Amino acid sequence: MKWVECPRDSWQGYSRFIPTEEKVAYLRGLLEAGFRNLDLTSFVSPKWVPQHADAEAVLAALPPPEGREYLAVVGNLRGLERALQVPHLTSVGYPFSISETFQRRNLNMGLEDSWRTLREMVREARGKRFVVYLSMAFGNPYGDPWTPGLTAQFVGRMRELEGIAGLALADTYGVASAQIISETLEAVAGLNGNLQGLGLHLHSRPEDTLEKVRAALQAGVQWLEGALGGIGGCPFAGDERVGNLATERVLPYLEQQGHGVGVALEGLAELAGRAHLLRTKYA
Repeated sequence: MKWVECPRDSWQGYSRFIPTEEKVAYLRGLLEAGFRNLDLTSFVSPKWVPQHADAEAVLAALPPPEGREYLAVVGNLRGLERALQVPHLTSVGYPFSISETFQRRNLNMGLEDSWRTLREMVREARGKRFVVYLSMAFGNPYGDPWTPGLTAQFVGRMRELEGIAGLALADTYGVASAQIISETLEAVAGLNGNLQGLGLHLHSRPEDTLEKVRAALQAGVQWLEGALGGIGGCPFAGDERVGNLATERVLPYLEQQGHGVGVALEGLAELAGRAHLLRTKYA
């Protein structure tokens, strides 16, 4: 089982800038606890995401990955070029929405332009692991077309592009029920043959978290993402209780189900407390 811890997602909406040294200390704490896959920063315009203006400095201050994954999100070719210049980065992630409306709002381009940009970025990635986050994969609030079958079609088209190493379905809107998750994964597997290389980046109310994780495991998903404290996640859900899957709840459950990820469970409460402290200071 692969678990991706996502402090980038937790921090990006904070109103106050977290000093670089505090970011690095927190990330080092995650590494010491055994986290091996970190979504830790982004290379986008500081005008839009000022919290990650120090992406280069954060990565330079971390120890070499030595088999671990350090991922940063990029939104265009300029961001990719920045990412390719820094030490230690192993992976880049590109958000690609099924929703035309959200893709324009998020990256200021429509879907057809995004397909062209994606193909060029994959060619230019030069050895970095390239991950696509397929956002609005379980529906959208804009009235744009969506069905489980449409998500399956997007997955199929992504798999035709050579160079994409991983594809994660994102519940950007934060409202996918366990049933919708199951139906969507069934459609993806039915059209594409399997769920190989497919991850889930889900958002959830706390009381629904384990039900959604259970649906993912039953479908055969072996890659999940979340954040300590359940912090971050969906700004569109209209419900402040909707956030990332809470690491300190999910990892013990995965361990019980025989899906350990190598993280020291006894330290999760303290790490979640540190995550909440950062939110208190800077959100």
